[in-house]
Amino acid sequence: MYRKLNRNQRTWPTPARLWIVIRAQTGHNAPMAKQREEYLCSACGAKSPRWTGQCSGCGEWNTMQAVAVEGGWSARGTGAKNRPANLSSPEALEDLGGDTVRARPTGIPALDGLLGAGLVPGAALLLGGEPGVGKSTLLLQLAAKQAELGQAHKAATPRTVYISGEESLAQIRGRAERLGLLGPGLMALATNNADEALGVVADMGQHPGLVIVDSVQTLASPRAEGIPGSVSQVRAVSGELVEAVKRSQATLVLVGHVTKDGQIAGPKLLEHMVDTVLYLEGDRRDYSRVLRVLKNRFGPSDELLVFTMEEKGLAVVDDPSTFFLGARDATLSGASVSMAMDGRRPFAVEIQALATKSFLSIPRRAALGFDANRLHLILAVLEKRLRLPLGQSDIYVKQGGGLALRDPGLDLGLAAAVLSSYYDAPLPEGAAFWGELDLNGHVRPVAGHETRLKQASRLGYGPLFHAGTCKTLDDLRRALFGKAAPQANSPQHNA
Repeated sequence: MYRKLNRNQRTWPTPARLWIVIRAQTGHNAPMAKQREEYLCSACGAKSPRWTGQCSGCGEWNTMQAVAVEGGWSARGTGAKNRPANLSSPEALEDLGGDTVRARPTGIPALDGLLGAGLVPGAALLLGGEPGVGKSTLLLQLAAKQAELGQAHKAATPRTVYISGEESLAQIRGRAERLGLLGPGLMALATNNADEALGVVADMGQHPGLVIVDSVQTLASPRAEGIPGSVSQVRAVSGELVEAVKRSQATLVLVGHVTKDGQIAGPKLLEHMVDTVLYLEGDRRDYSRVLRVLKNRFGPSDELLVFTMEEKGLAVVDDPSTFFLGARDATLSGASVSMAMDGRRPFAVEIQALATKSFLSIPRRAALGFDANRLHLILAVLEKRLRLPLGQSDIYVKQGGGLALRDPGLDLGLAAAVLSSYYDAPLPEGAAFWGELDLNGHVRPVAGHETRLKQASRLGYGPLFHAGTCKTLDDLRRALFGKAAPQANSPQHNA
């Protein structure tokens, strides 16, 4: 019944039996957390449990990097007695104090309105933009304004600190001197160590202050792997800074680099982690800049602010309603004025179009400041519904003033500009257009109609063309050029 085992037939303990012995000797009631790896895309931050050659999120190749993930405390198989003592418990909101968090002014009134109220203590802001667009200049101006306001509070702790990982202190001082921003309360720190930035936030404690980090991609944390700017480093640095500022009365501003597609570099988690996301856009060869709010927990998220780049930095444009219009000659063909909306602010923008006879087998279509696909759609509607041979013409369109808008209300103004250039006839002086075109050639109303109407009336425009005054493209052509006479006299048509 029983068989004696020799030396070579010795049985070894199973993993379960081995764990029982280890638990009895060490007193542990649960196995230790197992360290595992996951793969993050260095371009977009997408996660994958295994390595792949191509990222499934953004389609880039060879961007997946291994990151170690530590297992945390799990409630599976454990009771309340094994719950860690340092975990927080939920609290009733009505039992909390009724003191509201009061924002303090930035020193730039227009920027206060953009943010909602100003700088909120414990808040984190993220500013993105193309290289050379003016992010550092704007933040240095903000730091100087905060330093001036902080001079009234004689505190030993510095209230405004500009941390740069891209410039030396001499370079920062030279830029501040060139902009006329040097002052006794403006502090600066040149470092690539995230711990030094955390020390600045900790030194402020419960005193109101401003910490600017330019930029988050240049700092490195010793608690994360990878080089500065990698997904793991950006996640660790931003997470530590945001967590530290939440425990203080300071406000944190992070500068984020952008990718070649114009998106803020690093994991998408960076935008979710902060309270406000701002984006500064504009052409470096142009003097105008637009600061947009993409996310805001303390105010509206569809506001914008227009600046001009001047010798002493960025200056706010008080009334940008006609700023992008510029000087124009109403006697020229191919130009229309459209009432556009960006967020809740109306603008009067000029749309220029040029239609000329093509000598190519495939006519050219070029759009500057417009979506090229939308231009092709509008041209197809014009050719189909108005029976115009636009397939024989090269057509170029652009928005005046260097502004790039994606407002569907620009459709009617674009169609009017193309028709004006095609017929080589100027539009009525003072005319303004807004409305969306559908594929049947009908004009549809757009959001903010009353706001556009009031702004056009305030600026003295008339006649006004919108969904209430012209229902179809044929109505628009008849009102602008008569029934069919301009079509017969068109140089393109006769050619």
